[in-house]
Amino acid sequence: MLTVHHLNNSRSQRVLWLLEELGVPYEVVRYERDPKTMLAPAALKAVHPLGKSPVVTVDGETIAETGAILEFILERYGQGRLAPPAGTPEARQMRYWLHYAEGSAMSPLLLKLVFSRMSGRAPGLLKPLVGSIASRAQVEVVDPQLKAHFDYWEAELSKTGWFAGPAFSAADVMMSFPVEAAAARGGALEGRPRLTQFLKTIHARPAYQRALERGGPYAYA
Repeated sequence: MLTVHHLNNSRSQRVLWLLEELGVPYEVVRYERDPKTMLAPAALKAVHPLGKSPVVTVDGETIAETGAILEFILERYGQGRLAPPAGTPEARQMRYWLHYAEGSAMSPLLLKLVFSRMSGRAPGLLKPLVGSIASRAQVEVVDPQLKAHFDYWEAELSKTGWFAGPAFSAADVMMSFPVEAAAARGGALEGRPRLTQFLKTIHARPAYQRALERGGPYAYA
């Protein structure tokens, strides 16, 4: 039996969703973030040295990193579902999005989150200075990068409504978290109807709803 070590409000929600889409039996072990620091609990380090989620365990093997986990699930359980035929341009596109989602897409979103919190964590007398530096970094560096990525997503979705070819695939599962995070804290949906429709469509999928039931409250849904 495959076990998903699931952290609330995290990337691991995508793993639950893919498993539900494929109808794969699995178990869930839930972990809760520290309400003050929002960090994962130390208990996750017993599963993987970095103490991060998602992590899955199956047959004595531990697999981490969302993209690697999704590829493993598709290879072992997919039977050709939710993945374009191997060797096709669509298959290469799907592989691209599996890497892009955590590589290029999440970096500026994480910078946005870090800079937005810097002032609140600075010593009292330094708050104005730190806040000013963080705000300038967001406006001059991070926000232009985010706009470029959001416009890129909108343009890609304008082709078929999905990220890798004409049909829903694991690429859309993988991209769901960056899009959801961008909508929540980056203003990604403003003036971008295709991104808006993408989120409405995936949130309405029965498998997505079942994953929410298994994983518990999820702030981005």
